[in-house]
Amino acid sequence: MSEPKDTPFLEVRDLKKYFPVRGGLLRRVSNVVKAVDGVSFSIPAGRTMGLVGESGCGKSTLGRTLLRLQEPTSGQVLFDGNDITRLSKRELIPERRKMQIIFQDPYASLSPRRTVAQSIREPLDVHRIGSAAERERRVIELLDVVGMSPQVRDRYPHEFSGGQRQRIGIARALALNPGFIVADEPVSALDVSVQSQVLNLIADLKRDRGITFLFISHDLAVIQHVSDEIGVMYLGRIVETASSEDLYKDPKHPYTKALLSAIPIPDPTRKRKRIVLEGDVPSPMNPPGGCPFHTRCPEAMAICSTTVPTTINAGTDAQPHEVACHLFPG
Repeated sequence: MSEPKDTPFLEVRDLKKYFPVRGGLLRRVSNVVKAVDGVSFSIPAGRTMGLVGESGCGKSTLGRTLLRLQEPTSGQVLFDGNDITRLSKRELIPERRKMQIIFQDPYASLSPRRTVAQSIREPLDVHRIGSAAERERRVIELLDVVGMSPQVRDRYPHEFSGGQRQRIGIARALALNPGFIVADEPVSALDVSVQSQVLNLIADLKRDRGITFLFISHDLAVIQHVSDEIGVMYLGRIVETASSEDLYKDPKHPYTKALLSAIPIPDPTRKRKRIVLEGDVPSPMNPPGGCPFHTRCPEAMAICSTTVPTTINAGTDAQPHEVACHLFPG
């Protein structure tokens, strides 16, 4: 079992991903969609960072940009000290063996024309690892790791349930023994009972193999179960970051408080005051000036509409709690 380290295994510095909007007869760029707009964070080795926010806030785009499945507009992604944003496609190939992704839709991420064995073996084939017999043994080993029988290796994705397909996707992500995995809403399409099985499997992988995870979800209850640290994302920016325990016990940002107020309490005798956000999420193509949340914030002040808040540590050096909000001027 690998022990977590305090040094950053993944470090993201001012990462941006803008999508051009083209229009007119000549299809010129008329605007940009700021899907990820200056995100910075780090994850120590062997730890799990949860990333939470409403649909459309840029979570999945961030995860894909970290792995260069989508090319960043600017910024740096340091993977074990190596800035992968500066690598050519050829130089990136060996780095891809160290980082993988579990996609949100387990059915769409598996080819309907490939058997389970072919899907799991594909990363080994691409990187030419081992002989044919060694690859077959590796497939059987990975099926056992995710709790599936070797007898299913010749079956096709449509023959499985959603939870089983997600286990196959996890087995494929583990084929190359990666050090870092982006889990992009891996349980959102599953039943609650199956969710717990997949979440427990991910927790076991982190404990037994020392894998570093970025776990993306819109469900704060799920995020709490698997994360050591949580980042809250709104309109392409991270507005609050803290340890899982600290964030739930003492949320700072009004947006975080609103998200937490929506979590059901499994006790009919207790009630939580619900914070209902007014208005719609602004368009990332035309975000509001100042704090991007001020148009919906119940605690907005005059400065919020004119000045972008800086991220400050509202906690301690030993227990940092970073927040970007004018309620905490620093």
